[in-house]
Amino acid sequence: MRIDPITGLLDAARYQPSPNHDDRPDGLAVDLIVIHGISLPPGEFGGPWIDALFTNTLDPAAHPYFRSIALLRVSAHLLIRREGELTQFAPFHRRAWHAGASEYAGRSHCNDFSVGIELEGTDHLPYDDRQYPVLAAVIGVLRNAYPAITPERLVGHADIAPGRKTDPGPAFDWARLHRLLNRIG
Repeated sequence: MRIDPITGLLDAARYQPSPNHDDRPDGLAVDLIVIHGISLPPGEFGGPWIDALFTNTLDPAAHPYFRSIALLRVSAHLLIRREGELTQFAPFHRRAWHAGASEYAGRSHCNDFSVGIELEGTDHLPYDDRQYPVLAAVIGVLRNAYPAITPERLVGHADIAPGRKTDPGPAFDWARLHRLLNRIG
């Protein structure tokens, strides 16, 4: 697995371009990874709905919940599906719109300096065993490409938007992820 330094794309991911990204501010290093959890509709897995949300093609009539989110303009850099499949929506050198109002270590606007990784899941249902090794491998590749991403610069969405966001939630096994990361170095 590797990131193409020209395109900013991960070779192991299916690329589904989202319009919801833009230039990062000049001179700002990528130095944070934000882990998210998403399921659409809430609590349901599979289907085209996450891709549709991130590509601005979500049909508000397809599910009652979609009426409240169909006009959102959001994306992440990567999505890791339950079975471990990777989809990339924005090149890593671009600013994906995943964090919203956020702050980390006294710096606001975390989208400016972070990579957003969505895991298909919910706060209260266990994430799939197949997602963890894929996530660990992706983090290893990102750390090689962006050396400012140190081990302590791996956070959940709830950590940078407390009170507003809860993901990836208590069902996410941080200890398991850290054990896998320690194995890959």
